[in-house]
This record gives sequence, structure tokens and C-alpha cells, in this order.
Amino acid sequence: MHPTSRRFAANARAAMADPVLQDALARLKAGFRVKRAAAVARLPEFEALKAEARALKDHTLAHLDHYLEAFEAKVVETGGTVHWCRDGAEAKAAVLAICRAAGARTATKGKSMVAEEIGLNDFLEKNGVIPVETDLGEYIIQLRREPPSHIVAPAIHLNRGQVADAFRTAHGGRPPDRDLEEPRVLLDEAREEMRARFLAADVGITGANLLIAETGSTVIVTNEGNGDLTQTLPRVHIVLATIDKVVPTLDDAATILRLLARSATGQELSVYTTFSTGPRRPDDLDGPEQFHVVLLDNGRSAMLGGQFRDMLRCIRCGACINHCPVYGAVGGHAYGWVYPGPMGSVLSPALVGLEQTAKLPDASTLCGRCEEVCPMSIPLPALLRHWREHAFERHLKPARERLGLALWSFAASRPWLYRAVTRLASWGLRRLARGTGRLARVPLAGGWTAARDLPAPSGPGFLDQWRQGKRR
Repeated sequence: MHPTSRRFAANARAAMADPVLQDALARLKAGFRVKRAAAVARLPEFEALKAEARALKDHTLAHLDHYLEAFEAKVVETGGTVHWCRDGAEAKAAVLAICRAAGARTATKGKSMVAEEIGLNDFLEKNGVIPVETDLGEYIIQLRREPPSHIVAPAIHLNRGQVADAFRTAHGGRPPDRDLEEPRVLLDEAREEMRARFLAADVGITGANLLIAETGSTVIVTNEGNGDLTQTLPRVHIVLATIDKVVPTLDDAATILRLLARSATGQELSVYTTFSTGPRRPDDLDGPEQFHVVLLDNGRSAMLGGQFRDMLRCIRCGACINHCPVYGAVGGHAYGWVYPGPMGSVLSPALVGLEQTAKLPDASTLCGRCEEVCPMSIPLPALLRHWREHAFERHLKPARERLGLALWSFAASRPWLYRAVTRLASWGLRRLARGTGRLARVPLAGGWTAARDLPAPSGPGFLDQWRQGKRR
């Protein structure tokens, strides 16, 4: 657990004062959002697919034990091995045992948020196995010793100059004054550095976007092809996945894949969509000699029977993150752990405890945009409100905030008092606006007006309008 989760407000202030980060976030808003909207517009049945995908995931979660056992049986039937792990410690131990049995000194890795969740890289390094990230974004942040700032684009917070500096520091034996201004040059240098590591790796570790019970297959989606090299070149392939990734059939996987890339990057499909089923067969030209699936629970079973079960439908597309005004202002590192944005503010408290993450459910305007763009129709604003309620009940809110809510509750439960207070406040705000219709500064609300103006009340409030309507 990152210690910064409790310091979200301080992290957010620092992020908003960082011009490099703000420039990167501006590009994010103009990129993923526009591409997603165009991709959705080209698919008339997108809403129908959302409903179908929600239904199939709800069905799978209701019968999760059955489909996980069916998946394991198929993996074993095709020559693979499944390792059941209750928590991150067991998953890391299982991965390390496989690496040691293979005599591995290096392991190439595809992008995996689950590996980030359990801190796999640091664990392997401490135990003599060098992990090498092969996704370009993950490779860059590994060189900088940073966590990802986005679940789809982990290095979205960096500019080309920062990437070039990281390459000059890490890639020895090259001219220090070489030109690294163009993205293509950076990409070519990264490829050259990684090529030998792909060939030398003893073990390849990937995540999984989907697990298919019908065939025992695992599915990854990438745009770089690094995932294919990671799982076919080494002698041993390890798939690290959480139990909620399973779906019943290949047709079900196809339904979700039609939503995933469109929601994530605005593509109809990622450049590579790879299905892996067991180790190499005698007549196969390539592939691993061993195939292991490390199935991780790490708090998911506890979510199944509670009010946060809907979060287990998440397919990690990042659409909610890309459209969140809070993430768009502060970036991913402000959240202090692996999962940022609305999905992270719901998932992180469930996985590591509300005591560690009580600030995160407040990092939302509850505008509803996240739920609107979610391809799995997860009611994220409602789930965030549930966490806020839990934080209030467990006295995890600051005393000043609790006092404010108590005063509001006192007034709201007395309609005559509420009407009087709101009328007085409305009159006072109109006076402060001096006919401009907006307020650049408001007493006791400096945090709000520091970044934007507050619209002044323009007429009678809702209650007064409602009462007038009843009289007509």
C-alpha cells in the first residue's frame, strides 16, 4: 500500500501545480475521449452489447465457483497447472517457486495491474529474479522507479523529454548526446534494448483480460506485440489473474472484447488479441514448455456477497478514468495506489481497507459521467456514496466535515428552517455577485472558487418554485 493514499488532498494540490503533468492531462482529454466517442458512434448495437455483457458477467459472478472449477479442469486437461492463491503473499510465493524451479534469473513481463497490486516486481528483485517490463509505458516507468499513473497508459503523465532522460540514464554504451526528440527514435531504442531480454528470459509473466471456462484459455489484448513475445519465447509462461476475470464461453469473451478496446482506446479491436491455451504441443512451432495460471482472490470473494459486487464486472478499460473531471485535474499518482479514478476509488477501499483510503471516495464530483461511459454499466457514483456513508459511520471523516454534515442534516430535517436558511443564503450570494451572475470568491468556500467561479443564484430556489407550482 502506498502511503500517499491518505494524503490525496496534498497530492492533488501538488499535481495541479505541476505544468508538465497538466499538459499531459490535457492531451488525455483530447485523445481517449474523442476516440471512444467516435468508435461507439460507429457501432449502433453498442448499448445492446453493454446490456448483454452486464447480464453475462452477473451470471458468471453468481456461479463463480462453477466456472472457475471448469476453467481449472480445462487448463489441466491441456497440460497446464492452476495455482489458487488467497492473497498477494501466496501469489508472489507461487510465482517465485515456479521461477526457481525453472532456474530463472530473468523474467519478461507483460502489462499487469494485478502484478502492480501485489508488488510482484520488488518481490522478485529481492529474491534474485530480475523482472523486465516489456510494455513500452511500463518499461519507461520501471526505469524511473515509478508506479503507473493510468491502467491503460501507465506513462501518460510523462513528456518526451522525461522519457529521453530516462533512456540516457539507463541505456549505457550509447552516445550521451544522441538525438531522442522523435517518438519513433525512442521506440526504436527501446526495441533494441528489449530484444535481447526477450530472447534471454527464462520465464514470461503476463496478466489476463479474460479467462475462458469453456476452453481453459487466457486472453490478453495489446497494441505492441510484447505480450506475444513474453508468452511464447520463454520456456515457462505464467499467467497472473484475479478470479473475477473468468467468463463461460468463447462467445462471451467475444462480446466483452467488442466493448473493451472501443471503451479503452477507441479501437474496434486492439492490434493484438491473443488466446493462449496450455503449453506447447508436439506439433507446435513455438510456445512455452510449461503453462501456469496463478489465480488470485485478494479480497474479491469478500466483495461477492456485499454491496460492492457490481465492481467485479469491471473489465479495466479505463473509460471512467478518462472521463473523470477529478482524474483529469490531478492525474493518477495523486490517488496513491495502483487503481486511480472512479474505479480505483471504489475498488481500493475494498481491497486494502477504508482506513487507508477514506479520502478516495470523496475524490469525485458525482457527476455521473463515469457510469454513463462504463461499458459494464457499473453504478460507480452509487458505490462511491456507499463508501462515503461507511467512512462517516466509522468516524473516518474529519471533525469539521462531520460537523458540517450534522448541521446540514439538522436543517434539512426541519423544512421551515431549511427554507429560511437557503433563502437567506441565496439573497446573500446574489448581493455578493453584484449583478455579474457569478462569484470569484465566496466566504468559507475558498477551495471551490480557487479553480472556478461559482454561479450566483438567478431566481427563486427549487422549494419556492415547487410551492408556487402547487398553487397554480
